[in-house]
Amino acid sequence: MPRQRMVSRHALTRLGRSLCLVAMLISGPALAEALVIATASPAGVYHITGRALCSLVDIPCEARTSGGSAANLAALRDGEVPVALAQSDLQHAALTGSAGFATVGPDPKLRAIAALHGEPFTLVARRDSGITGFADLRGRSVNVGNPGSGQRGTMMNLLEAWGWNLRDFRPANELPADQQSLELCHGNIEAMVYTVGHPNPSIAQAVRLCDAILVAVVGEPVERLVAGTPYLSRATIPAGLYGDDQPAVETFGVRATLVTSAEVDEALIYSLVATLFDNLETFKAFHPAYADLSPETMIHEGLSAPLHEGALRYYRERGWIEDEADAAPEAEALSAPGADRGSSD
Repeated sequence: MPRQRMVSRHALTRLGRSLCLVAMLISGPALAEALVIATASPAGVYHITGRALCSLVDIPCEARTSGGSAANLAALRDGEVPVALAQSDLQHAALTGSAGFATVGPDPKLRAIAALHGEPFTLVARRDSGITGFADLRGRSVNVGNPGSGQRGTMMNLLEAWGWNLRDFRPANELPADQQSLELCHGNIEAMVYTVGHPNPSIAQAVRLCDAILVAVVGEPVERLVAGTPYLSRATIPAGLYGDDQPAVETFGVRATLVTSAEVDEALIYSLVATLFDNLETFKAFHPAYADLSPETMIHEGLSAPLHEGALRYYRERGWIEDEADAAPEAEALSAPGADRGSSD
């Protein structure tokens, strides 16, 4: 009998998921067109992530390029997209109305779906620049990222920790991620930053074409920033990703997160989450940055906003979440320091 009950429950769960998909497919173009996932630059892992998710679902789906995390969160808030990717630091800022979101205020309808890959803050410099640490950037030509990009938001947090601002660079460039490597190679900038999963083709291009190097981002200001910010953690870029002579590089980082709005249909989010986790090994094969993903980290790390009801229903069915404390991470009162309203990858 216990075995029969278990099999029956499993069959009912699978039937429920199938009915959700059928309901979406027969409900007409409005819902079919609704699954748009806002990503970022075509050069980053966010766009690969969106395309991977779209390839797994059984309904029409678009992985839409964008200015990055902060732009995605603004679009989500305005109802322009139902699902978006965003860095964990900017998810927190949008939820609490802090930093670059202070003008528009908190977004009480922001909901989390899952956390994805880690994104180390990556500093890349021309080898002939003599830049060996973050402190060497003062007075240099540095690309800080376009407004709306992840590297821009994280860079603003880091500058505040160092007691700097954009005027400390000569100049601070605002190039999008897909342009910065070539500008580095042409000598128009001396360094660039990127908050991204690794390995990344844009960084590989800079290393390959102009002998660029990855530079550690460490020191007391970094330690203070990480210690005081729950959605940040220390990170290491493994050795050898960009050539045999590339050493392991110490830095810090955030997580990519999948977010939505409380107003988005529960059945749509449930089916997206079920598809992701029922095909997790297939999803992980799309990029090396996903290699360490597990349900434990994806449900609990880097999420400030409460879980969407559709995601929560799936996690409870799997027995991964049992009580309300697990379901809705409490947004810290602390503000994310200095992020521009512009984020990621």
